[in-house]
Amino acid sequence: MWPIVIIWNWLCPLHEGRQFTVSLALPGSILDNAQSPELRTYLAGQIARALAVFSIDEVVIFDESGKSQSETNSGLKRNSDPNILLARILQYLECPQYLRKNFFPKHSDLQYAGLLNPLDTPHHMKVDDNVPYREGVVVDRPVKKGSGSFVNVGMRKEVRIDKTLKPGVRVTVKMGDISNPGAKFHHGTVVSPSAPRTEQGLYWGYNVRLAPCFGAVFTQSPYKDGYDVTIGTSERGTLVDELTLPNFRHLLVVFGGLKGLEASLESDEKLTANDPSLVFDHYVNTCPGQGSGTIRTEEAILVSMSALRPVIAKATHWESMSSFKE
Repeated sequence: MWPIVIIWNWLCPLHEGRQFTVSLALPGSILDNAQSPELRTYLAGQIARALAVFSIDEVVIFDESGKSQSETNSGLKRNSDPNILLARILQYLECPQYLRKNFFPKHSDLQYAGLLNPLDTPHHMKVDDNVPYREGVVVDRPVKKGSGSFVNVGMRKEVRIDKTLKPGVRVTVKMGDISNPGAKFHHGTVVSPSAPRTEQGLYWGYNVRLAPCFGAVFTQSPYKDGYDVTIGTSERGTLVDELTLPNFRHLLVVFGGLKGLEASLESDEKLTANDPSLVFDHYVNTCPGQGSGTIRTEEAILVSMSALRPVIAKATHWESMSSFKE
């Protein structure tokens, strides 16, 4: 019965916009723990699935190697950089299937991506789904001056939008009436990629950002005033059961790599703090009493976001976050 419930929530949105965002940061070096290209790809796919399940709006992949970009490029081929590899696979999986050929040419990093589980998110829709928004790509089709552009949104007919845009650009389209079977094309309006979230509370995928160092996770935020609440995860943190959050606009949750956030902090020479708990507003242990000596990052995301979900919902009064009504 789960698939039926999920589709009902997608096609009948809450009509209550979600104004807050949740970002997640982790080092690309976690891929170094996988011994083959197939396993590295599968690990990236696990991360992507976790991002989608918990409606993460932004994922930040930071470099904890401690090397400058020039040193990294001189010592490694660009396509072997784990940060870029992880970013590319995450971007590929986030992109709706009908748009991938437009934005992802053949690349060795994506050799095994076709074997990964789909994200099955609201913006990954079927050709005949009647939904309020769609992702599309502007096509190279002549139109009269001032008549907008045509967009492929994965339907049987193209959509003519209200703006003239350069071909090849990815856009979010607010759909008009598509009930006329005799129409040569549909009509739509270009909106911000955040509009499905802010207007109707729909989860609309995640953005991928590369950070050259640990500190850049915080200083290069795409939001005007940065992140107003930051959470670091560690077995040395305080119990998550004791955590309460203020109402926030932009939340950031950070995960360490194989050696934890201590190693991530140490890798950034520009940061003077020697204790990662000093870098965050909250430093929490989301899995107290763990039976294993280590929790892998892909496991930590699932455990931590499960523990944080009710805390986030309470702080934002968004009780429907990552939940489905029967």
